[in-house]
Amino acid sequence: MNKIVFTGGGSAGHVTPNLALIGELRKSGWSVDYIGSAEGIERGIVEGTGIPFHAISSGKLRRYIDLKNISDPFKVVKGVWDAWRVLGRVKPDVVFSKGGFVTVPVVIASKLRGIPVIIHESDITPGLANRISVPLAGRVCVNFPETVKHIKGDKAVYTGLPIRRELLEGKADKARMDLDFVRTRPVVLVMGGSLGAKSINQAVREALPELLKEYQVIHICGKGNVDDTLNGRRGYKQVEFLTGGLADMLALADVAVSRAGATSIFEFLVLKKPMLLIPLSRNASRGDQILNAESFARRGFAQVLEEEELNAQTLLARVRDLYANRSAYAAAMEQEAADFDATGKIVGLIREAAGGRK
Repeated sequence: MNKIVFTGGGSAGHVTPNLALIGELRKSGWSVDYIGSAEGIERGIVEGTGIPFHAISSGKLRRYIDLKNISDPFKVVKGVWDAWRVLGRVKPDVVFSKGGFVTVPVVIASKLRGIPVIIHESDITPGLANRISVPLAGRVCVNFPETVKHIKGDKAVYTGLPIRRELLEGKADKARMDLDFVRTRPVVLVMGGSLGAKSINQAVREALPELLKEYQVIHICGKGNVDDTLNGRRGYKQVEFLTGGLADMLALADVAVSRAGATSIFEFLVLKKPMLLIPLSRNASRGDQILNAESFARRGFAQVLEEEELNAQTLLARVRDLYANRSAYAAAMEQEAADFDATGKIVGLIREAAGGRK
């Protein structure tokens, strides 16, 4: 029996693509374990699937001055030791890393044990954790063709992002019934990532009186961000975070308003949902979402609204324009979605790496 260890954490975007791969590998008899952090979002998601989860010490590597920069390197060193012991017990044929700081100790320990490592990079330019890990990997799977030039050596493989099969099986009628929405008005899905987005939430709520004259709105606003004063409005549904029913709501949505995290935008791409992307600004990030959004806009998949320009008026105007031109965006995504088989490509690379070790 082939064995694989997955790692990745810190956000849902570092976990859910792994689940797509895990589902395919388990169907063909692979044994799967997962290494993550004790406190990260990955633990709850993975343990809910019944996959053995191993928690290790994890420290964040920062580009800015912080007192934790003194203690966190020791946590990383301990994490390498923790991962070394787990890998010694599990004895996997291959390790797959999706990114996030918890993966760095796992990749280092895998290299020390001589276990092949495959990395997946979601954004156009690799984040710090993956930049550390890339030299230790045999293959680096990437979402964007532009990323290949950022990976040294002959390691980069343009695969795209693995998408959970269940997202392709959503039932629009079920979501419409559950939400008590009508058939006669289009649906706008708004989401700001697993933690929500304050600026997007504020703009949506300020624009809501006008939005609800033309559209129905599903608002995934993030943990702790529900505004109870808006509950009960016809045509408006707000939730913190969807663990169930997301596929049905995606099927129901006519257009999407979102941050530009790679997982979300590739899910919209495969489902051919026209997107208004509002990436995190460079003041709040390293700029990876801006590059993601620009790539999708160049390829005709999305519109981009900079966060500095976001308010109720610009949001409303862009949603109207996106919906009016939705057919053109869907047509641009059609061919890309038809050729999209990231899960199959990556599973093939995993099998190749495991076979080369025997």
